[in-house]
Amino acid sequence: MSFGRGRRLINMGDRTVVTMNSAQGELWTAALAGDRDAFAAVVGRHRHELQVHCYRMLGSVEDAEDVVQETMLRAWRRRETYRGRATVRAWLYGIATNACLDVIDRRGRRLLPQNLTPPADPRAAVLPPSEVGWLEPYPDALLDEASPDEVAVDRETIELAFLVAIQHLPARQRAVLILRDVLGWSARETAEVVGTTVVAANSALQRARATLKEHLPERRLDWPRSRTSDPDERQLLVRYMDAWQRTDVDALVALLAHDARVSMPPNPGWYLGRDDIRTFLANNPLAPDAPVHLHVPTRANRQPALAIFLVGAGGTPEPLGLAVLRVVDGLIAEIDAFLDPTLPARFGITAPA
Repeated sequence: MSFGRGRRLINMGDRTVVTMNSAQGELWTAALAGDRDAFAAVVGRHRHELQVHCYRMLGSVEDAEDVVQETMLRAWRRRETYRGRATVRAWLYGIATNACLDVIDRRGRRLLPQNLTPPADPRAAVLPPSEVGWLEPYPDALLDEASPDEVAVDRETIELAFLVAIQHLPARQRAVLILRDVLGWSARETAEVVGTTVVAANSALQRARATLKEHLPERRLDWPRSRTSDPDERQLLVRYMDAWQRTDVDALVALLAHDARVSMPPNPGWYLGRDDIRTFLANNPLAPDAPVHLHVPTRANRQPALAIFLVGAGGTPEPLGLAVLRVVDGLIAEIDAFLDPTLPARFGITAPA
């Protein structure tokens, strides 16, 4: 299984070693002597792409940020262990991968409600928030800063469906699949990072690919792969936002695929199919006495997304969360509404005037 669509995959290991130029070599010599600024100058330019890698491993933006910081600390403390057999970039990826494995051992996996429970009854009361560690969305703006290499942040390997699927993998299988099929490492390089044999790494990769196939949506490779929204998608979002603002349930449901899904982490309930979603909307967020929902378009995980604000009795929009949409054949196949009022600000979005 390859996610590069025929493009050359990134190889982080010995076969693509690029010798440091003289300026970098001087910085590294200074770093080995204890110069923290020189060390930061060498490793700091990899910080954004390492954060994407850790996010892909962990499914959490906050955890990824913490692990990248831990990676830099470990790299500083172990800088004498870098022997130039691979690039500094590859060395850092190895440290980050093992730091991620440590986190997974402590905290487990992150999924979405539809991966854990059957669909909820749309006529029943909405379940209260759960303390489960849910998957989190990632701003496209940060993806664009991560790397000039398209494969590293390609939609196929950063969208929510892929992240959910790999969360089903045991930690080391997850690491092997990402290193081999996303980043293009060799079996030997991967085995060294995860502390196993080449034979075991290849076996883990085959098992991971089989499990991944079971959990990815059908026709996934047929989805549009543009980094930006196309005109039809933008028009769909305009109609979506308008339906919410007018509290028009029928207009909103008309934009959904027949088997659409709606989830609202941290609430553990989710809804399947147009009819159940219609009932849920009419009785809850689009009920006659519900606050008005305002939306501001953005992008998350290479998918269309909308920051959500509620307009209460005082008339001032207050942040509610962020909805990430999956669009297939011109209809909305999935809405994952992450009800976290801190998300709009993390995506750099303020309340609409």
